[in-house]
Amino acid sequence: MKRISLCLAGVLAVGAAVWAQGTLLINGAGASFPNPIYSKWFDTYHSKNPNINFNYQSVGSGAGIKQMTDGTVDFGATDGPMNDEQIKAFQAKRGMNVLHFPTVLGAVVPTYNVPGVTGTLNFTPEALAGIFLGKITKWNDPAIAGANKGVNLPAQDIVVVHRSDGSGTTYIWTDYLSQVSDEWKGKVNKSTSVNWPVGLGGKGSEGVTGLVKQTPNAIGYVELIYAVQNNVTYGAVKNSSGTFIKADLASVTAAAAGAAKSMPADFRVSIVNSPGKTAYPIASFTWLLIPEKIQDASKRDAIKNFLKWMLTDGQGQTEALSYAKLPKEVVEMELKAIGKIQ
Repeated sequence: MKRISLCLAGVLAVGAAVWAQGTLLINGAGASFPNPIYSKWFDTYHSKNPNINFNYQSVGSGAGIKQMTDGTVDFGATDGPMNDEQIKAFQAKRGMNVLHFPTVLGAVVPTYNVPGVTGTLNFTPEALAGIFLGKITKWNDPAIAGANKGVNLPAQDIVVVHRSDGSGTTYIWTDYLSQVSDEWKGKVNKSTSVNWPVGLGGKGSEGVTGLVKQTPNAIGYVELIYAVQNNVTYGAVKNSSGTFIKADLASVTAAAAGAAKSMPADFRVSIVNSPGKTAYPIASFTWLLIPEKIQDASKRDAIKNFLKWMLTDGQGQTEALSYAKLPKEVVEMELKAIGKIQ
């Protein structure tokens, strides 16, 4: 949980808005996937606007959507856009629409612990779907070995590790598996929380990584930023063009290239398994959820000003934390969409 709290005396100006003595606290909750960049943004924005504080709880996309719907926070955050049913539930309870604002691009990567294997393993879509369906059970299965010529894979049982909590990371992972495997789509489908066919559950990326590290022959999934920051081993994934790609800034940016040209007006789009030889296939936007009507004028103006800063100056901080910048076309659309907040 990130808490930023500082009380100031006097009157401070923020843009055109003038605030009374003290601070304005804006509460949010949701996705853990973008938490590192959100924490950085909120710190930086607070340093520039000392009387505006953001209190963001990194509790997972599912909880963020629920708290937004219940009206217990000022904004939510999710790695999977709200579906039609969730939006209808929000509208029925809050009497207004909810707006999606893409913030950055990130990726989810397969992480593993195979004794004796130190290099980067290649994974095909068929192998990943088969492993998480519980149909591919040995590391030396031809579905894995065929993509890793010359690697001495053991004839050991694969231990699957997944998130136990509702998670946007899980949404991205299962969204990908649903697009590359009809069987997965039919039996499990995509969500922030699913009925896993096999595996052990770990809470948060920390829990998944901990289980993978301490369990020989395990495989799981984590955010790219988490893997990079914690020096976690992760593999390359075969994309829709037949190329094995290891996630990095360039390959995540490439995944969004096509979506930028056909972005829907409500910004709800999936970019997993995107076309393009250099595109990493398990990539996604992540979104802030903002109510269309904010009665508190001070909070409304502060949130709108923050969104404008995030889409411009804030984008310059993304790559240092292994997130990719939003495409320019998407930024232009979002800057116009801020006007819908009333």
